[in-house]
Amino acid sequence: MTGTLLAPRTTSDTLVSAARAAGAAAGRDAARADRERRLAADVVAALVEAGFSRALVPAGHGGAATDFATLTEAVAALGEGCASAAWVGSLLAYTARFAAYLPAEGQAEIWADGPDSRLVSSLVSTSATAHAADGGWRLSGTWTYASGVEFSDWALLMAMVPGADGKPEPRFFAVPRAAYRIEETWDTVGMRATGSHTVVVDEEFVPAQRTFLMDDMFAGRGAVSDEIRHAQPLFAVNGLTFAAPVLGAARGALELSARALAEKAARGARPSEAQQIGHARAAGEIDAAGLLLNRVARSVDRARADDEILVRNRRDCALATQLLVGAVDTLFRGGGTRSQSASDPLQRIWRDTNSAASHMVLQFEPAALAFTRGPLDAARAEKRS
Repeated sequence: MTGTLLAPRTTSDTLVSAARAAGAAAGRDAARADRERRLAADVVAALVEAGFSRALVPAGHGGAATDFATLTEAVAALGEGCASAAWVGSLLAYTARFAAYLPAEGQAEIWADGPDSRLVSSLVSTSATAHAADGGWRLSGTWTYASGVEFSDWALLMAMVPGADGKPEPRFFAVPRAAYRIEETWDTVGMRATGSHTVVVDEEFVPAQRTFLMDDMFAGRGAVSDEIRHAQPLFAVNGLTFAAPVLGAARGALELSARALAEKAARGARPSEAQQIGHARAAGEIDAAGLLLNRVARSVDRARADDEILVRNRRDCALATQLLVGAVDTLFRGGGTRSQSASDPLQRIWRDTNSAASHMVLQFEPAALAFTRGPLDAARAEKRS
């Protein structure tokens, strides 16, 4: 990285307002999207129009210089209407951040037509191969769980290659839409409309300017940008990618619960104390999770995360997700048989939040162990000295 790190420009609430409008539209279509396992094309277009694709694009390519706190609130606002739409919107933004680690020539290709290119990514493959070729690599394989791939312009795909010392090292490859096909493999209990299908590449040549080392991205080094957003280590920020949609979904569930309680009271049927207490507890847990995620976002808006902030952010995103899932579980149970109806949106949110929380980035146990490792290692070192 060259030059001095620049703090992101202050952003208005334009993205949040646009996200709220897009979320309302996505919410109206959420039942169909869940049933048919895909977002509507106009919903995805609304995400792009709102600014998610360009939110974390380098300013030199027309990016919006959105800060993480604003983006987190915008994703949550979108998730109040549809968790799947929020998931795709979040990944559109954060995958563009990955592309900031490409060489300048590669970035120019990605954003040749402007900052709204739709990027998806996948690190998961059991068959990926990349062989060195003159001026680049020959890439083949299948990659799973590429959320939003049906609407993508580019895919960032990871494969292992020989490193300088002969040991395998992970490398990302940017592949244009014409060079990969999609196999529809995503059919799950929750987050059904994310379209997280499989990408297939057959012997595609990828020039060197469209590749970068995954370790550079994980460490937050080597981005061709002076913006602090592109200098953050991955684990300092990537919990926000997946926790923010869950925050929005939980807020949506709370609104449904409040509406149900009010309707019951309006009919003269007083809600039970258990329902009222459960609602209040869930509201507090959702607020607490939102505060945790806001602190995570603001910590990486201010400065480059050190090791202490990194492990704290990783812990907080995982913990916030546990609070949110617990809150939605409480609201779902409080809704009784009504909530279990196939036509009731609360059961969809319940499925979505539990499904989203299974993502490996949001698991609390590895985050907790990473959080305690530093102090424990220091204590052992002190004892030995």
